[in-house]
Amino acid sequence: MTAPLDLLVLGNAIVDLIARTDEDFLAAQGVPKGAMALIDEPRAEALFSAMGPATIVSGGSGANTAVGAATLGARTGFIGKVRNDELGGLFAHDLKATGVQFGVAAAQEGPATARCFILVTPDGERTMNTYLGACQGLAPADVDEKTVESARVVYLEGYLWDPPAAKDAFRKAVKIAHGAGNAVALTLSDAFCVGRYREEFLSLIRDGSIDILFANIGELQSLYETDDPDAALGALRDERNGRGMHLLGLVTRSAAGAMVVKGGEIRAVEAAPVAEVVDTTGAGDLFAAGFLAGHARGLDHVTCARLGALAAAEVIGHIGARPQHDLVAMAKERGLI
Repeated sequence: MTAPLDLLVLGNAIVDLIARTDEDFLAAQGVPKGAMALIDEPRAEALFSAMGPATIVSGGSGANTAVGAATLGARTGFIGKVRNDELGGLFAHDLKATGVQFGVAAAQEGPATARCFILVTPDGERTMNTYLGACQGLAPADVDEKTVESARVVYLEGYLWDPPAAKDAFRKAVKIAHGAGNAVALTLSDAFCVGRYREEFLSLIRDGSIDILFANIGELQSLYETDDPDAALGALRDERNGRGMHLLGLVTRSAAGAMVVKGGEIRAVEAAPVAEVVDTTGAGDLFAAGFLAGHARGLDHVTCARLGALAAAEVIGHIGARPQHDLVAMAKERGLI
């Protein structure tokens, strides 16, 4: 019998290689600061040879959320695709070592395991170059029905909406989850991702496929094609699916905190204090992790958002997208759990 999960994530299985660098290195490599660029395998090898010492961990936006939620005590699983190579083995071992269930079979041929080179400048800005490789091979056959049925929330990473087979995997997971009476969440992932798939994302929201939406304010403005953040929030507030029901929306605004949008209402939640912003990698991922871990505990939406803000504040205070302090202890100290 499949053990029940609080959260099951479908996302890109990417190994993160995180290194401190400076503007001179970015210029020498022809890498625009603050951008996220897709690269091919030869470019990935060249960049790895040129960069300095790196922290290597299993990553990808959705995997970061799965690990963050597990750190906060949620029972989590992950569905993503790696190759049977060295980095693929590292990804699987690292994810399982954090307590995240991961059982998708590795690809035996084809592109190498995906990797993201995250270059962090002294101001905390991250510049990402990503080779997607094997993670784009996720297919419906990788989505285990019993595992999806066991999860109270299935969380879909918007970045993985590019490959057609991955879309079919998402749709399969949505159908199974809703058939079992469970919720489905979507993170918009990136404003450029939204620009490519705006109508499809809106369709997922409006046809009832999505129950919970995570976005930052820029992504939400892209979704509703407006320069006015208040107008974007208002559009989300008024959004209803085909059954006439409001969805739950969580919108982050960096240092301005987050907004909880539900039932025609919008509530503001302050950002948690952070002594120094070192690396913003994974802030949104950890916000979602904190929120969903709180959701698994049955906390109200505002308290869940405060738990998400705490997790995001912790992760931007150091290099890397994994918590380095005891989030449960921090949350208890603040009376959140």
